[in-house]
Amino acid sequence: MSGRSLSDDALGAIERRLATTDELLARNYPGDDGRRQPVHTVYLPADRFTANTARQWGEQALAAADAAGGLEAVASTVGLTDPQLPGLVAHKLSAEPIEDIRLDFEDGYGNRGDETEDADVAAAVSAVSQAVSDAAAPPFIGIRFKCFEAPVRARGLRTLDLFVSGLAAHGGLPDGLTITLPKVTTTGQVEAMVETTRALESALGLAERRLTFEVQVETPQVILGADGRAPVAELIHAADRRVTSLHYGTYDYSASLGVAAQYQSMEHPVADHAKNVMQLAVAGTGVHLSDGSTNILPIGDPEHVRSAWQLHARLVRRHLERGIYQGWDLHPAQLVTRYLATYAFYRDGFPAAAVRLRNYVHRIESAVLDEPATARALASFIHRGLTCGAITPAEVETAAEVTVGTVGALALNRPIQP
Repeated sequence: MSGRSLSDDALGAIERRLATTDELLARNYPGDDGRRQPVHTVYLPADRFTANTARQWGEQALAAADAAGGLEAVASTVGLTDPQLPGLVAHKLSAEPIEDIRLDFEDGYGNRGDETEDADVAAAVSAVSQAVSDAAAPPFIGIRFKCFEAPVRARGLRTLDLFVSGLAAHGGLPDGLTITLPKVTTTGQVEAMVETTRALESALGLAERRLTFEVQVETPQVILGADGRAPVAELIHAADRRVTSLHYGTYDYSASLGVAAQYQSMEHPVADHAKNVMQLAVAGTGVHLSDGSTNILPIGDPEHVRSAWQLHARLVRRHLERGIYQGWDLHPAQLVTRYLATYAFYRDGFPAAAVRLRNYVHRIESAVLDEPATARALASFIHRGLTCGAITPAEVETAAEVTVGTVGALALNRPIQP
C-alpha cells in the first residue's frame, strides 16, 4: 500500500479553514440537550388558576370519560383498540393530568385595566407558589404575557416583571418555569426579550440564562420576511440560547392570511406550511416545536362530544406522525383524547421499534439495516413514550433487551454505559 499523499501542513490548513465552521455548528446546532418535552401545554385564563387546578382537571377529564361510558368506550369511539390504553390513561389522569400549563394574561385574559391585572398577577404568584410547595404543580408552569406590539408592550412587561419578581420573593422560581412570548413578528422582538431576561436576572440575582422563553409563531412575517429570509430560523440564533421552543398559533396565523373562520384549523395547508418551516428552523438546535390547538371542545350534547373527541384524537395523532411531539389543550375533556391518542401512537410503534433497536444494539442480523442516525430516532421514540407514561420500563427491557439508561444514551447520542 502506498503512503499517504496529504502532508501535515495540508491537513493543518484544512483544520484551520474549518475551525470557524466547527465553532458555528457546536454553538448553533448542539442537538438535543436531554430536557423533557411535555406532550401538551394547557392554556388557562390566569385568573382561573388555583393550586388545585391540575388535580381538578384530571378529575374533570375522568368524569367526562365516565359520562361517555368510561375510557374504554371513549377509546373505541376514536378507533383505538389497545386494551392497555384505558388503564394507562386512567393512571396518568390521576397522577399527572397536566404536564405543562400556561397562565394566560394575553388573548385568554384580555385587557382588564392595570389595577385588575396587577391583582391577578399577585394572585397567580401566590397560587403557583402554593402549588409548587404542595407538590401539586405540573412539571412545567408559567405565563403568557401580552406581546411586544406597541399598544400592549408596557403592560406585558409589567406583568412579566411582577410575576417573575413575585415568584423570586415567594421562595424562588419553579424548576419548570416557562415563559411564552406571543405574536412575534421580528427578530428584534426576540432580541428585546433577551435584554428583558438579562435585566431581570441581574436585578434578582439569578444565574445567567435562568430565564428562558418560548416563541409563539402567529404572524406570517416571522415565517417569511420582506427580504425573502425566514426570521423564525434567525431568531433562534439571535436569542443567546434562551429560546426553548416554538409554538404554532393556529387561529391568529390563519386569520392573518385571510383564511375564513370555519376553515381555520391545525391541518389547513397554511398551517402545514408554517409548521414545516418551523420544523426546519429548529432542526439540530435543541429547540422544541409545538403544534397549536383545536377550538372544537368536547362539551355539550353527547353526539358533539363524540365528534369533538374524534377530531381531537385525529389531530393529535396527525402532528405526532409529522414529528411534532407537543400540542395545546384548552379544556379538561381534551385531556382524555390527548393521552389516548398520544399513548396509542407510542404503543402502536413500540413493538417494531423495540425489535429494531434490539437488533442494532446487539448486532443481530435482520432484514432492516439501521444506521446510527436511525438508531437514535428509534431510541428517541421509545424514550419519549417512556417519559410520558405510554410505555413502561419493564416493556422496554423485555421487548428491546436493553436498559432504560441505554435507550436514553442512544437517544442523546451519548456513550452507552456497560
